[in-house]
Amino acid sequence: MRAVLVVNPKATTTSERSRDVLVRALRSEVDLSVRYTRRRGHATDLAREAAEEGVDLVVTLGGDGTVNEVVNGLMTAEPPTFRTGETSAERLPALATVPGGSTNVFARALGLPREWPDGTSMILEGLRLGRSRTIGLGRADDRYFTFCAGFGIDAAVIHRVEQARRRGRVSTPALYLRSTVSQYFLGSDRRHPSITLERPGEAAEAELATVIIQNTAPWTYLGEREINPNPEASFDLGLDVLAIRQLRVASTARTVTQFFSRTPDPHGRQVLRLHDLADFTLLSTRPLAFQLDGDYLGEREKVRFASVPAALRVIC
Repeated sequence: MRAVLVVNPKATTTSERSRDVLVRALRSEVDLSVRYTRRRGHATDLAREAAEEGVDLVVTLGGDGTVNEVVNGLMTAEPPTFRTGETSAERLPALATVPGGSTNVFARALGLPREWPDGTSMILEGLRLGRSRTIGLGRADDRYFTFCAGFGIDAAVIHRVEQARRRGRVSTPALYLRSTVSQYFLGSDRRHPSITLERPGEAAEAELATVIIQNTAPWTYLGEREINPNPEASFDLGLDVLAIRQLRVASTARTVTQFFSRTPDPHGRQVLRLHDLADFTLLSTRPLAFQLDGDYLGEREKVRFASVPAALRVIC
C-alpha cells in the first residue's frame, strides 16, 4: 500500500522526535512518503497531488485545520484511474488522521484517542485489519468541511482566538471562554439579528443572530468535555443546524448551558434546530464572521450549504 503522510510541522502536540517515531511506525505497515506543509493551504495541494499520483492512503499529522485542507485536496483531485460505477469514496485514497492539534474534533468524532501515540496505534490496527468506514461531508459554497461550520458569533470567537495565538498566546479552554465572553458583550450587535435561512420548499427563517452547522456530533470540545448543540448530527446523515434568534443574556446563557448537558437537548423560544438537511442557504444583511472546521475564513453575506453523502473513506 502506497501512502503519503502530510505533516504540519507546527502541530501543537508533537515534536520532531515524536514525528520520527510516527514515521517509523507507519513504514512498518505501508510504503510511506512524508511531505511537510510550508504555508496555509499547502496541505490541500499536497493531498491533491497525492491523489493524482494514485496513492492508496493519505495520513495527516496536525489539527483539524490540516485535516480540512487535506480533505479539500482529496475531494478536488482527479485520480489517474476511474472505473465506471465507482463512487467518489472508492476512487479516492482513504484518509487516516493522527491527532496533533489542540482539540482534534474530527479524529475524536471517529473514535480515535486524543493523544497521538494512542491514535497512531489504533490507525495501525485499522490498517492491519482493513477497518474503515465511509463518511459524508458538508460543503459550504465550494469548500468542504468535516464536522462543523459557523456563521456569526462562534466564527468571531475563533477569529479572536487566532489573533491571540498570533500574539503568542497558547490555545486553551480558558482562552476560548474569555474570547467568547468578550465577543458576546463587546463585539456583537445583539439587538439586530441579521441572518435568514432559506431551504427548498420551506418558509424562510428570518432574524437569526448566529448559526451553528454540524456534520457530526459533538460540535467541539472544551478540554475533555463535549459541547453538543446538535447531538443527533451524524456522518451518515445530512447537516444539522442550531440557530439562536435573539442573543439575550438570560436565554443565551440557558441555551449554552444546555450544550454542556450530559443529555443535551437545546430548546426554547430563541432556539431553532433543524435535522438532516440536504441543502440550505444563509444570507445576512451585513457581513458576518464565517468558519469551517474551526478555521476563520473571513466575513460573508451569503453561504450555500450542502450535504455530500458517502464522500470519503476513513481509517478508524
